[in-house]
Amino acid sequence: MSAAVAKRKLGTDQRLILWLVAIMVVLIVGVTVLAPQQEAEDPTPRSTNAGPLGTEAAYLTLQALGHKTSRWNKSLADLNSSLTDADAANTTLVLLEPIYDATEEAELRAQLKRFFDRGGHLLTTGHFGARLLNGTTDSPELLQSLCQTQPTGNSALARASHVQISNHGGWKSDDKNALTKDGSVAQHCGKNSVVVSFYIGKGDAVWWSSETPIVNAELKQDPSLKLVLASIDGPQYSTNTPPRDVIFDEAMHTVTRTKWSVTHGLPILWVSLQTALLFVLLLFSFSRRRGPIRMPVALPRSSPVEFATSMGDLYEKGEATAVVTEAARRRLQRALTQEVGLATETIQAGPDAIEAAIVLRLGVVAKPLAASIAEHLREAMEAAHAKLSLSSTLKLAQALSEDAEHLREAITPAAARHTEELETAGSKEQQ
Repeated sequence: MSAAVAKRKLGTDQRLILWLVAIMVVLIVGVTVLAPQQEAEDPTPRSTNAGPLGTEAAYLTLQALGHKTSRWNKSLADLNSSLTDADAANTTLVLLEPIYDATEEAELRAQLKRFFDRGGHLLTTGHFGARLLNGTTDSPELLQSLCQTQPTGNSALARASHVQISNHGGWKSDDKNALTKDGSVAQHCGKNSVVVSFYIGKGDAVWWSSETPIVNAELKQDPSLKLVLASIDGPQYSTNTPPRDVIFDEAMHTVTRTKWSVTHGLPILWVSLQTALLFVLLLFSFSRRRGPIRMPVALPRSSPVEFATSMGDLYEKGEATAVVTEAARRRLQRALTQEVGLATETIQAGPDAIEAAIVLRLGVVAKPLAASIAEHLREAMEAAHAKLSLSSTLKLAQALSEDAEHLREAITPAAARHTEELETAGSKEQQ
């Protein structure tokens, strides 16, 4: 009894919904299992990236060596505002492979100059890092994408010895640039200067061709670690000075970490689309024949007056004056051919021929009417190639319509006279 009641309560719509839910669950589970996993090697040199190409090891190493390390996710203008002059003089800003829009370059340079004027120290890499120092990079030598550097000089950067670095192009100074014209090359790959230091204002900067020495996979190499420490401490470092504060800029990387970054690699899009599809199916299943049954609405047809008004408004909006005058002219010509009996050749000959034919057909009494018709036909022909005002168009159309009416009124007496003349001629012949 209870089974029969349950079966009776489970209607067609309920069974349809259950089947849809089961299918959607199977699809979601299948897509989740077969979806590509999150990439193990994040290429962004973030200080939070523990992959081979990240810089989390450098961040933790500097922290263990006594440096006060932090991350910055705002603009350089906000960074300058947050630092006092004393803090800026003891701060190293790390800009690894910065990415920014070309419209922001001038403002970023101005903020870095302000940072240097307060004694700040900068470590930056890559082509865009060179542009922030008003420089650029030249093309790397053939087969020199990864090279063992050759030290130059006796600076701390050079004493790091032979470092493995990806040569993305050597430093190319701008002769017009007074900011970094006194650069000192510490490491080079062939003809490319890949590690260069500068004194800028009260501060200084170090530029690398790429971020290779500081990434997690290379930091375990002794030369790479020495180069990192020398670049962080700066040329003015001594054993008597306290460790510098290190700020890793995370705002100018290719990928910015957000709250949704943890969902990278998950089939969020597929799950969202399937959920939306399920919602639509549920909506249609419950709305099917649930509302009141109504007859389709029959739209009333417009009356002839409404149609004429609409067409008039349409012609007025489009300023279609030539269409109106042409229609009135054709109606008059149709009356001339069908009711007066003029030949088509006469109509095509023009207004003068039409005037003469009307006088010949209707008599001398119709001469004023024939002249009026010819004049109005000339105006209509000119209106086809000229733009008339709305008032002039209305007057011409009314005149052509009146000519047609006057023509019909003149036809009856002329026809009667013609019949009378025929009867008179016939009676004379009989006599």
